[in-house]
Amino acid sequence: MAIVLKSSPLLWTRLAALAFACVAFSIAVHGARVNYSAGNFCIFCWAFSFAGTLLVLLVELFGLQTKAPVSWKNFPITFACYSALLCLSASIIFPLYFLQEGGGQDEIRNFRIVSTVFSCLATIAYMSEVSLSKARPGEVSGYMATAPGLLKICETFVACIIFVFISDPVTYDRNDALRYCMAVYCICFILSAIIILLCIGECTNCLPFPFSRFLSGYALLAVVLYLSATIIWAIFNFDPKHGGSKTRHSSCGTGRGLCQWDKNVAVAVLSAVNFVLYLADLVYSARLVFVSA
Repeated sequence: MAIVLKSSPLLWTRLAALAFACVAFSIAVHGARVNYSAGNFCIFCWAFSFAGTLLVLLVELFGLQTKAPVSWKNFPITFACYSALLCLSASIIFPLYFLQEGGGQDEIRNFRIVSTVFSCLATIAYMSEVSLSKARPGEVSGYMATAPGLLKICETFVACIIFVFISDPVTYDRNDALRYCMAVYCICFILSAIIILLCIGECTNCLPFPFSRFLSGYALLAVVLYLSATIIWAIFNFDPKHGGSKTRHSSCGTGRGLCQWDKNVAVAVLSAVNFVLYLADLVYSARLVFVSA
């Protein structure tokens, strides 16, 4: 089997991301003493990013792109974008949970600082890979390398964070309005994930209607749904007339992590973020339809 090794900025960027992610999770496992679910999540982010990048490098090293069961125009940049978002999350969560502890544990704290630094470096490396891999104007590329494709990745990732905040503990079962918000988050997440899977599997031609028009129709629907969910979530969580609370509880900040009021604020902000992402997605998808026409 022939080994294909072509030096390029993209190759060196992937190697850097591979090394940074490896150091981040290795140091954390070795001496950072992370015993909480937040620490396990950060280690998963780094290890998952490392394993996926290694797989991409091996496939390209042995020239197996045509034999891969996925579209190689879409898979590497999709994975790189998710890895960038995962490492970014770990770079924020890890120091918040593990760099605030004192008590004469200088060696453990140094390990945690090193993991945080290399997590930030991995984030930069993966963002650079996405920047190098994304489609340029006039360039023929896969859908996931375009702006709408990258927006789909961000939309699903933000939705996953919303699911974490909204389900631990469950906060959407107080009334039908909040259940509606949860339904919006689920529907939009599932449809965006299906679009990503269709592109990675090169199955977009199997649809009984034009893929570009489906993207525009779905983006319009998602904008309307997310706008309504953003408004409803804020009203029923922060308006006292509807059982909400305007002020932060005194118990917040006394324990590790976020309290329920903080999580409700986070969901409200993330809902607004996803609304903006879907609005931008609608603009790009509409342009795609008109240009095709």
